Amino acid sequence: MGGLLNSKYGRGWTEHRKLAVNTFRVFGYGQKSFEHKISEESLFFLEAIDTYKGRPFDLKHLITNAVSNITNLIIFGERFTYEDTEFQHMIEIFSENIELAASASVFLYNAFPWIGILPFGKHQQLFKNAAEVYEFLHELIERVSENRKPQSPRHFVDAYLDEMDCNGNDPESTYSRENLIFSVGELIIAGTETTTNVLRWAVLFMALYPNIQGQVQKEIDVVIGPNKMPTLEEKCKMPYTEAVLHEVLRFCNIVPLGIFHATSKDTVVRGYTIPGGTTVITNLYSVHFDEKYWSNPEVFFPERFLDSNGQFVKKDAFIPFSLGRRHCLGEQLARMEMFIFFTSLLQRFHLHFPHGVIPELKPRLGMTLQPQPYLVCAQRR
Repeated sequence: MGGLLNSKYGRGWTEHRKLAVNTFRVFGYGQKSFEHKISEESLFFLEAIDTYKGRPFDLKHLITNAVSNITNLIIFGERFTYEDTEFQHMIEIFSENIELAASASVFLYNAFPWIGILPFGKHQQLFKNAAEVYEFLHELIERVSENRKPQSPRHFVDAYLDEMDCNGNDPESTYSRENLIFSVGELIIAGTETTTNVLRWAVLFMALYPNIQGQVQKEIDVVIGPNKMPTLEEKCKMPYTEAVLHEVLRFCNIVPLGIFHATSKDTVVRGYTIPGGTTVITNLYSVHFDEKYWSNPEVFFPERFLDSNGQFVKKDAFIPFSLGRRHCLGEQLARMEMFIFFTSLLQRFHLHFPHGVIPELKPRLGMTLQPQPYLVCAQRR
C-alpha cells in the first residue's frame, strides 16, 4: 500500500511526504489569507451551534465538519456544507475505521492474513468501508481536477497530478492514481480525526471545570473582547488559553502511539540491539504521564504550563505531535485551528452539561483516543 502513513521509508515515502508538506505550506498555513479561511469556517461552526438555542446536543458532527473543511480547502480547494450527506457519510466511515483498525479481529488479521477469507469479523467491515471510501474519493478527485491547467495547481490534487505528469517517463516513480487516492484519504483522516478529538476533549473539560472555562473566557474578554474575531496575533498574549490547550493535548493523548517508525539500520538503544527495518512504536502516553516530568500527571492542571509570573512555558516532555521524520506534518495547521475554533467558541458560548450529567471520561479505544459520545449545552454569553 502506498500513500503517506503506510509507506515504508524510501523513495515513495520521501516523494509523498515532501509533496504534502509543500502543498500544506503553499495552500494552507503559508498563506496569509488562510487564517481568514479558518475564521470563516469557525463562523459557520458557531452559527450551526446557535441553532440549538442552548438545548443539549452532540457537537461531534459539527466539529468534524468544521475541522475537515480546513483540510478540504487544501486538498480539494473547496469546503462541504454541513448538510452534504454524502460527505458526512464518508467522514463517519473514516471515524468507524479508526476504531475498527484497533479491534481484536483486525489485529488478528494483521498477524494471520489468511483469515481474510472468513466471511465474518470486523476486518470484513473495514474492507467494505475502505472500498466505499476509495470509490467516493476516486469520483471526487475526478470532479475537482476538471479544468485543471498543468503546472498551475489550485490544490493538493492538482499538485499531485502535476507530479505524475513530470515523472511520467520515470519507471521508478511512485506517483500514481492509486497512491493519490490513498494519500488524499490519509490526509483527510490525519487532518480531521486528531484535531476534532482535541476540540471534543477541550469542550468536555471546559464543561467539567467551569472555573477553568471562566478563566479562559476572562482572558478572551480582556485580550480580544466580545465582538472581534480571534486571530493568531493574540495567541502570544493569552498564556492561560495556551496552557489549557496544551494540557488537553497532554492529558488526552489523542494519538497515544504516534505514527509507527522503523529503524533505518542496526541500532543499539540502552544495550538492546534493534535490527534495521524493525518497526518501532513510540509510547507517547507513557511520556505524558511520566512523574519524572510531570507532577501529579493524572490531574488536569493547565497551570503546569505556566511559570510563577503566569507566562506560558514549553516543556521538553510535551510531544503530542510525535518526533522524528514522521512527526505530524500538519502540526502548524492543527495549532492554528485549535486556537481559533476554541477561542471563538468560548468567546460566544458558555458550555455546560445538561442537568449536571457528567459524561463518561474513559476514552473510546482506537487508533486515536476519542471521548465517549456526550451531550453539551452551549448557552449564549
